[in-house]
Amino acid sequence: MLWHSFRARTRFILHNFGVLNISEIFYSIQGEGSRTGLPCVFVRVQGCKLRCSWCDTTYALDHRKTEQQYTVDQVLLHVQKYNCRFVELTGGEPLEQPEVLTLMRRLCDMGYTVAVETGGHVDISSVDERVIRIVDIKCPDSKMAPLNRLENIGCLKPPDEVKFVIGSRGDYEYARDVISEYRLTERVNEILMSAVFGVQDYRQLVEWILEDALPVRFQLQIHKYIWDPAMRGV
Repeated sequence: MLWHSFRARTRFILHNFGVLNISEIFYSIQGEGSRTGLPCVFVRVQGCKLRCSWCDTTYALDHRKTEQQYTVDQVLLHVQKYNCRFVELTGGEPLEQPEVLTLMRRLCDMGYTVAVETGGHVDISSVDERVIRIVDIKCPDSKMAPLNRLENIGCLKPPDEVKFVIGSRGDYEYARDVISEYRLTERVNEILMSAVFGVQDYRQLVEWILEDALPVRFQLQIHKYIWDPAMRGV
């Protein structure tokens, strides 16, 4: 009990001194979204409150797990090692760590193109306006749809992106209804739709999209075809 108490106090102290809990920092290509195939530096934070049924980064979920503790300046030094001007914050859930806001602002000030992929349950209004916000609106099969913060939709701007991960026909219909009800095509330039890897048939999803003439970008997670789907750091 004393050891767990000590660790809890340590995490509290580190958090208040602006230290980020980082799962991994790596250089790869963007595997999905409108910038698919582009070189990118990924900063994956550790910890997420959501527990999506299809999550493919379960190793980055537990807030109690500490892989690497970095200050914002230390993260910037890691990023600068790579000859790449595109950086994405991912997770876990980046916006659950307030220091990420400072990190993104600093990266923008340094001239980087910065994106953040968020699960959509955290307020995005405090994110620097220069940052591309990729908001994952959870569909019912994820089991996390009740936690969607749909107020975030009102904060979206054209460079932002909205993402739906589809595991069934029910998920598809939910996404289709959200796109229509919230007039997402008028808010963002890119609406992304992907299939749960190994669960939802790609061709079937594409046929649904074409049948409804849905104005979305179908996407594959190409990194899972280049490398082993379970491989980290890619």
